[in-house]
Amino acid sequence: MRKLVVSSAMLASSALFLASACAPVIVPAPVVTAPKFPEFVVPVVPAEFSGTAAAINESRGWAFLQSGDLKTAEHEFMAALRNDPRFFPAEVSLGYLDLARKDVKSALPRFDTVLDRRHDDVSALFGRGQALLAMSRDAEALTAFESVLAVDPGQTEVRRRVDVLKFRVLEQEIAHARQAAKAGHPDEAAQAYEAAIAGQPETPFLYRELAAIERDQGKLDEAIAHYRKSVALDPADARSLAQIGEILEDRGDFDGAERAYAEALEIEPGNGLEEKLERLHSRAALDKLPAEYRAIEEAPQVTRADLAALIGIRLGPLLQPATTTDAALITDARNSWALTWIMAVTRAGVMEPFANHAFQPRAVVRRADLAQASARLLRRVGALHPAAAKRWESARVQFSDLAPGHLAYPAASAVVAAAVMTPGPDNSFQPSRAVTGAEAIAAIAKLGSLADLK
Repeated sequence: MRKLVVSSAMLASSALFLASACAPVIVPAPVVTAPKFPEFVVPVVPAEFSGTAAAINESRGWAFLQSGDLKTAEHEFMAALRNDPRFFPAEVSLGYLDLARKDVKSALPRFDTVLDRRHDDVSALFGRGQALLAMSRDAEALTAFESVLAVDPGQTEVRRRVDVLKFRVLEQEIAHARQAAKAGHPDEAAQAYEAAIAGQPETPFLYRELAAIERDQGKLDEAIAHYRKSVALDPADARSLAQIGEILEDRGDFDGAERAYAEALEIEPGNGLEEKLERLHSRAALDKLPAEYRAIEEAPQVTRADLAALIGIRLGPLLQPATTTDAALITDARNSWALTWIMAVTRAGVMEPFANHAFQPRAVVRRADLAQASARLLRRVGALHPAAAKRWESARVQFSDLAPGHLAYPAASAVVAAAVMTPGPDNSFQPSRAVTGAEAIAAIAKLGSLADLK
């Protein structure tokens, strides 16, 4: 038998062949010139991992990821974790791989896992923001991107995203707030406005709209504070000043309300501000009048003192010039609250004292009495408007209970023709019926209107 003689050289070459046949094939990492995902932020490998097998896998994985070979990229990132489970950049990279696959639900927990240990990792923060943005969780995404800027203010692209997101989130919160308010959910609306203000604290109209919600809720102190904040941010905000004026007026702070209305009117004339100021002035003047005067409107019947005060206060210009001095002889009005106006109406001849120089300020006013006083005032109005005066002076109104020969008829006919007083049921005048406070005020108001008095 022949022996097989094998040289050492042959054995060596055979061993080398077998070894090379069993070794894994290392695929060269691609050279990326046009990244598939240029917005992704590559994790920073800490110095402690520099040059390790895990770091090499990480670098190769990103090359494959940006070339679009997601499967090989995943293999490299997983290999990095097998080589060193502490190598957290690979976990971040796997999160970006999920984003590339549009699997945002898997990506988010990967970023969160890293951020639980390293809350300032820029790559993980940016990736988290990207995932939240893809899930339409804009407010949370904004927080994540702002955290990136807090760590690295030089991220200009992130800053641009933050500006866009702030505007988008603000729009969403405002829309939510307005919808909640419209649906009758003021607490929810207020919370939405507060969230919007937290994101954009220098936006005046947010404070104004929140204040409107609070005013409806009866939270007036908070409403005033937010209206004032709106004015502080926008000195031309006449609307907020007007709202402040209304709240203060309702509270009885007439001086404060007047200042607010006046400031609003100076900024933006119109919008009923002149009427509000006029009403405020009238109300303030009314509050300075005696309590007896303020009670007239609700009175079931008025007295001669009440009527004298109504005429003297509301129709003062019609009492000039005086026509008589007999008022000085009145003997029973010295202690009356309406003395000033009793003197004025008697001096003008609009209301006459009785034969014994008594005015009888507590006597009840009957409809015939009101007609007599009103007719005398109509004559003064007629001097200002002769054409109108002819119509009511020539009228001959028919009453079911007052004949033309009655002493009170001329006055009754004139005041009804001028619409100062109105007839009762069945066209009756009811001359002896007591006059209520509301009736007296209505008659005086009509006379003021005819005389063009404001």
